[in-house]
Amino acid sequence: MSIGHLMRLLSDGDVHSGEQLGNALGVSRAAVWKQLKKLEALGVELVAVKGRGYRLAQPLEPLVGARIVERLPAQARHHLARLFVEDQLPSSNAYLRERFEQGAGHAEVCFVELQTAGRGRRGRIWTTPWGQSLMLSVGWRFEAGVTALEGLSLAVGVVIAQVLEQHGVAPQLKWPNDILMAQRDSDELGKLAGILVEVTGDAAGPCEVVIGMGMNLHLPEAMRAAIEQPVAALFDALPSLSRNQLAADVVAGLLDMLAGFEQQGFVPWREAWNQRHAYADQPIRVIQGGQVTDAVAGEVDDSGNLWVTESGQPRRLSGGEISVRRRL
Repeated sequence: MSIGHLMRLLSDGDVHSGEQLGNALGVSRAAVWKQLKKLEALGVELVAVKGRGYRLAQPLEPLVGARIVERLPAQARHHLARLFVEDQLPSSNAYLRERFEQGAGHAEVCFVELQTAGRGRRGRIWTTPWGQSLMLSVGWRFEAGVTALEGLSLAVGVVIAQVLEQHGVAPQLKWPNDILMAQRDSDELGKLAGILVEVTGDAAGPCEVVIGMGMNLHLPEAMRAAIEQPVAALFDALPSLSRNQLAADVVAGLLDMLAGFEQQGFVPWREAWNQRHAYADQPIRVIQGGQVTDAVAGEVDDSGNLWVTESGQPRRLSGGEISVRRRL
């Protein structure tokens, strides 16, 4: 019995007895109880209804590969080589890197309901309860070298922002890899999603890229309290949005962008990124290693570099291990 099977049975939000769950899964009630405790330890909120059984505190819509693919426009379906939906993986990025090692990977998409070893930039852990986020990776092979990839993570951010805008929310972009949105009951921005781009191969020749994205959809109160930065969750603003529809919209946008990026680069995306720049003309802190400096944020250039003004002088920030924070 996998956690995924149990979560899919509970996903309707109805009350299920231990006996019903055990019969459906072919295990004892004691085995079901152990898995329910494991779910709670993973941050899934369960409600015990006395004398009747258990239900999820928050109904969820599991991802289904066929439902995602059938919602794709014809052009995106043409670009897509293969789509995976996995119940649990250490990392969807690592999964696609292995696919590349096996001679596949290009134009493949992997969604995962629970990541046990997911990470963001600078080695940070990225984890949310089963089925309560949108986590995916996309693989793409570029024939040119890594210089053709300049600004790619920023273009990904624009695509995700445009998808969310189609559903009625107004995200902003934080250089280089974060998507921000107003927090629940507040105008203050919190982190909604993060992007991680990993590149392998020849710096001057063909290279393989895995783009990972994790987005908060529903965040339990205990998890919000434990996160040490302002966070946002999409279902706070759009509680009835279909996860499978959102997944299809994101895949379609990313595949269309990737199909033209090698020829066009970041230039067609630059203005759209600057229009959504969360910190434009605002005082920021630039964090690079152990060094922290104060600056004022400018715009990004054609290569996706962020220009800032430090002590009256222009300075170009070019990705890598650099972070920016709003200076209060």
